Amino acid sequence: MKDRRQILKGAAAVPLAFPMLARARSEQAVKWRLASSYPKSLDTIFGISDRLAKKVALATDNEFQITVFGGGELVPALAVMDAVSSAGVEAGHTASVYYSGKDKTFALDTGVPYGMTPRQHLGWQYRGGGIEAFRPLFKKFNIINFPGGSTGVQMGGWFRKEVKSLSDLQGIKMRIPGISGDVAARLGIIPQNIPGGDTYAALERGVIDAVKWVGPYDDEKLGFNKVAKFYYSPGWWDCTGQLAFYVNLQAWEKLPKDFQTIFELAAAEGTMDMLAAYDSKNTLALKRLVGSGTQLRRFPREVLQAGYKEAWGLYAEEAARNAEFARVFGEWKKYREQILVWHSLNEATFESSLYALSRQ
Repeated sequence: MKDRRQILKGAAAVPLAFPMLARARSEQAVKWRLASSYPKSLDTIFGISDRLAKKVALATDNEFQITVFGGGELVPALAVMDAVSSAGVEAGHTASVYYSGKDKTFALDTGVPYGMTPRQHLGWQYRGGGIEAFRPLFKKFNIINFPGGSTGVQMGGWFRKEVKSLSDLQGIKMRIPGISGDVAARLGIIPQNIPGGDTYAALERGVIDAVKWVGPYDDEKLGFNKVAKFYYSPGWWDCTGQLAFYVNLQAWEKLPKDFQTIFELAAAEGTMDMLAAYDSKNTLALKRLVGSGTQLRRFPREVLQAGYKEAWGLYAEEAARNAEFARVFGEWKKYREQILVWHSLNEATFESSLYALSRQ
């Protein structure tokens, strides 16, 4: 059997080099199953799991094999957390916001309305203690967590009817899960938590009036533009779109240390790649959507203002009654306040001038 040192020769030249630790070769290959919340047709949001499995297999000379299942193939799309927690599968790929019903703290892992940008959120997770802040909560559910890709700032959603004022949101049924749905409800929306694979049919049949999914590339694949023509921005209620890999704690602890590190590095590499992929693909997809008749709209200012007020009101209320939320939210909020000072001084100033000059 080839030595992994030879397989990954030259890996030190790239940022995510895999460690090569001495280990007995007599051990049997590790075989895991990973359940995704996403259908295989969504090649980017589902594809990160396939990418991780291939990277792990290559780096371990196929000694660590992960078989990936799409949403609903092995377990229901929104039951990934339960499946990993109970060891029904060894690993999962999902969005923690889907499980806000268990504890609203999970929403902070994915990103919350008017929270941080994707780059800021990843900075908090990888360098600001965000991953470690969540570990005690996930441990209660027999899970260890890892960042699992970012969609970037999502779009505000598809609507059958134009939203000209806050009153136009009253009573509409919208697919919008988790804490974003809680904020939407405060604006008069009736939130629905529907798996991605079932959302088109619900919108087509009129079961829902609007849907917030991801962005142009995935939204085009699901065909929302065929049944709703108004496409809104910005996606203030999902400004980060951070996904997660879940691993059953006992399965993780049984892994050799080098396999653990390889898994962790493959997840981080996939996270970087997904964000880059969406940035590249969304641009072309948006052009196609507009060309086929999609009408782009911006949310009215009163909707944005009301959303901000209700979101931060909800966070304060949840922190007052939920000690776990208060603990993680306190760390999240502190980092957010610090990074906004730096980004408002430099990043945002540069971006605003760049866009203004480019339009000229």
